[in-house]
This record gives sequence, C-alpha cells and structure tokens, in this order.
Amino acid sequence: MNTNNENTGIKILCENLSRNSAIDRNLYEKFNVKRGLRNMDGTGVMAGITNICNVHGYVVNEGDREPIDGELIYRGRSIMDLVENVDKEGRFGFEEITYLLLTGSLPNKQELDEFTDYISQKRELPSGFVVDMILKAPSKNIMNKLGRSVLALYSYDDHCEDTSLENEMRIALELVAKLPVIMTNAYQAKKSYYENKSMIMHPLKREENTAETILSLLRLDRNYTKEEAKLLDTLLMLHAEHGGGNNSTFTCRVLTSSGTDAYSAYASAIGSLKGPRHGGANMKVMQMLENFKENVKNWEDEGQVADHMVKVLNKEANDGSGLIYGMGHAVYTLSDPRAVILKRKAFALAEGREIEREFRLLDTIERLTPEIFRQVKNNDKVVCANVDMYSGLVYKMLGIPSDLYTPLFAVSRIVGWAAHRMEEILTGGRIIRPAYKAIAKNKEYIPLDKR
Repeated sequence: MNTNNENTGIKILCENLSRNSAIDRNLYEKFNVKRGLRNMDGTGVMAGITNICNVHGYVVNEGDREPIDGELIYRGRSIMDLVENVDKEGRFGFEEITYLLLTGSLPNKQELDEFTDYISQKRELPSGFVVDMILKAPSKNIMNKLGRSVLALYSYDDHCEDTSLENEMRIALELVAKLPVIMTNAYQAKKSYYENKSMIMHPLKREENTAETILSLLRLDRNYTKEEAKLLDTLLMLHAEHGGGNNSTFTCRVLTSSGTDAYSAYASAIGSLKGPRHGGANMKVMQMLENFKENVKNWEDEGQVADHMVKVLNKEANDGSGLIYGMGHAVYTLSDPRAVILKRKAFALAEGREIEREFRLLDTIERLTPEIFRQVKNNDKVVCANVDMYSGLVYKMLGIPSDLYTPLFAVSRIVGWAAHRMEEILTGGRIIRPAYKAIAKNKEYIPLDKR
C-alpha cells in the first residue's frame, strides 16, 4: 500500500473486509445462534449465578412474558426500601450501598462511619500521578482517561498481581475512593487543553463523602446544598449495580475468569460502559431533548410533541435512528424503579425553576411513547422509561457538565463491578468462552504469482 495514498489504501482494505465478512442473517436462526446472548423472546441466555443483584421486570406464565412493575434488589434488599430509609433518616446512602454490595450485609452505625472514613482517606492519588497520567496527556473523552488511569494505577501498586480476596477488596475500595478524583481532574485538564478555559483543582476535604466530594471539586466556590448532594448521592445509589448480565459487568467477569489482574478487568468494564448502547445512553437522551426543544414550538401542547415523536420514530427527525431514547429496557416492562425514584426526587428539586419545563417535556414524551410506538411501529411491546430518561437532566440541574454524565456512571458502577469480580474469583472456576459457528468454506491456497 502506497503511503502517499493512505486513505485510498485503507478504503480498499475495508472493502475487502466487508466483502469477505458478510453473513446471511438466516443463518442465525438455522444454527440457533443467540445473538447478543439473547433468547428469541428477548430474555438473556443464562450464563451464571449470582448472590449480588436481581433485576426483575416480568414473570413467565405458561411460556408467556407478563409485564410487572420493575424491581431492583441489592443483596436481597429492594432499592426502593434502601433509598426510602436513607431519605427518612436524612442521611447519605452511597457508602452504605457500597458496603452492602461488597460484603453482602448492611453495616451498623460504627461500621458505616469507619467505612466512610476509610474511603475518604484513600482518595489521594499517588505522588506525581496527576501530572504524569492526566495533565501530560489530556483526553477529549473522560471515559478513556478513566480507563487509562485505572490501568496506570497498576504501576503504582506493589501488590498489583495478588488476587487474594483481601487484596482484591483493598483495590476495590481504593478505586471507589479515587475514581471521583481522577474524573474531576481529567475534566479540568480537558477543559484547559481543549477549551482554553481555566483549570481549577481544589484540595480534598476529608470530611466530605463521595457525592459531596464530586460537587466540591467541580464547583469554583465549592458550595452546594445538602439537597443537591443528596440528589447526586441517590444517583450514585441507583447506578451502583444492575446484575451480572449488563454489558460492562459481564465484560468485567469475562476478564476476571481469565485470571487477569483487577486493574485490567476494571479498565475493560469502563471501556464497555462508554458505549452509547450502554452507559452513554443518557447523552443520547439529552441530545434528543434538544432536538424536541428546537422543533416543538409549544412544549405544553401534547399534539405538537406527538407529531414530532412520529417523525422521530419514522427516522425523519433527530438522529435518524428511529429511537425514542430513554424509553424501553431489556428487562423492565411496566416500570424501571430507578427511573421512578429519580423522576420523583428530580421533579421536587426542579419545581419552580426554569429547568422544570424541560422535565415536563420529558414527562410528556414518556407518557405518549407507548401509544405512539404502538401506532407507528404496529407493535404491542410494553415500554417504560429507563433511568437514562431523567439522569442526564438531573446532572444538568446540578451544574454537572455533559462530559461527566457517563463517567459519573462509572464512578458509581465500580462498586458493582468489584462485587461481581470478587464473586467470579470465589465461585466462577472456569474461563468464560462461548462458541461461534464458523461458516467459512475451505479454500485452496493460490500462489502469489497466480493471484
């Protein structure tokens, strides 16, 4: 390939690849291939057993899926109960959720206080880390910087290859503590390098918990209200875990099953979460919301909103995907408990503020989608709002930049990844290796001078 015609050469290589990689879609049915590790009815292929989390969205009655209100259960405890009791006691819950998911039991007050203090102690990054790993190589996408930084922490750990349970727990807790700091520092570096804006890095405050630390490090004046911090804390609680089958958690378990180190496994999960079909979905909702705001004159007119929704579903508006982002879920049918909790709390904080109009527009889209989806797609599938429907707008209301919407997901989900990694180490015992049906026919080798 002539380097002077690099683009042309690469195009030819890609054309060859495409021509030789085509697969007849009928073959998936012929060989009973579970595409996406999904059964024909949309349920996931059973790949493991877990004690950590149950995501429940339907019941199977005589072979038929029957929709029910969704349940998210952490170690046997309903997320609804966990959030409700934290609210009732007027305190924060993310550290308690972390303790629960990593150990399997709820802490008493002394255990929780000591645990929260331990995490706070571990927030400091290694000497020289910020300069060498963040400032010298800023990233346009904070998720890539999170993944690279997690891999880099391997080099600062004298026990990086030790997969004993005690060492795995230590690494997990240190990452829970450090990821918020890496995230905010990476954002400041990105803002300075790519946007020519001032870079401000505050010192850590030992007395602040995870949610408070994030707001404190992001805001110029470091000020935030308890209501704001508690709303962010709720988001962290809701995003901490979602079963072993979600893409990033399964990715973490796959790498763990190979025997690799913790840092490699967690970095791979971050790479998975970055994808717009997974953790990046809340950004898609926000982009869709802007499209509605620009094209619907009266946001309170349901008819106008419905007309634009029809255009979106017909691939005539927004990004041409034909999707109403934030609606529908692989497991939940009638409701996603995370969306129910978040919507209620977000509306309460947004009431009377300008951003309330945007929340109400999303609410209208949520209410109208099931019926319009039936009409346009001629499909009776039950769809509900998922957590991404409102999480992006909540971040916006808290003044959190869009660059951090998905990284915040990772800051929380590291807890679930760690719980599943340690469970895989304790109970897995086999490398995860599904099969792929090979359909390429044997071909005779042609000598170079005869091609």
